[in-house]
Amino acid sequence: MPELPEVETTRRGIEPHTVGRRIVALRLYEKRLRWRVQEDLPDLVAGQRILHAKRRAKYLLLELESGLSCCTWNVGQPASPAGGPAVVPHDHFDLVLDSGNTLRFNDPRRFGSLHYTSGDPNEHPLLAKLAPEPLDAGFNADYLWRVTRRRRVAIKQLLMNSSLVVGVGNIYASEALFKAKVRPKRQARNLTRVEVTRLVRSVKSVLAMAIRVGGTTLRDYVGADGQPGYFRQKLFVYERTRNRAAIATRRSAS
Repeated sequence: MPELPEVETTRRGIEPHTVGRRIVALRLYEKRLRWRVQEDLPDLVAGQRILHAKRRAKYLLLELESGLSCCTWNVGQPASPAGGPAVVPHDHFDLVLDSGNTLRFNDPRRFGSLHYTSGDPNEHPLLAKLAPEPLDAGFNADYLWRVTRRRRVAIKQLLMNSSLVVGVGNIYASEALFKAKVRPKRQARNLTRVEVTRLVRSVKSVLAMAIRVGGTTLRDYVGADGQPGYFRQKLFVYERTRNRAAIATRRSAS
């Protein structure tokens, strides 16, 4: 699954192609996403200008002149001025812009979704109960110290709990804990104040670095420019056990 750096990389990639442009049409090829797309959505967004491209946790938010279109991370790269390449399997919708570019949503597993709200997006059911952003000032040593005090859960699982902090998935939790010199299976409540402070710094540092290099491509993720994320080259612990096992298997076979 994509994590915060991949979503933020996508947001930054589509921003210059979308903000200020007007939506010519929303073409739906598959309405049965994670949640069914509402029938009248093409009529609601047609003709509206995109004011901002934002992100909350793993959601991309396109703020329109009236209301806000909210979709999950997996919006594809801007397609050709001729209206985009031929539709292929797992292409679910196109957002056709007045620039001639098309923003295409491709999602093989259909984990993504497309929504529209005319109210405060932070009150939308998908966003209302989300925790602080890990790169915001609200995610600090005081906050993490408070939420860990009575929790027996492993600290890695706590970091991956979106009701406590958003967007820190398996890859980046592993890397941040390694950088902070904290064992992933330690009970959260047993961390010292010094360790909590170090861990917060590590989470922010690892995520910032991942965003700078375009996220992590493990299989099929690419940014809005079609390029893979290069953070995989900087991984210290994620996949290390798997890689060691693969090497050992090849050696024994030879």
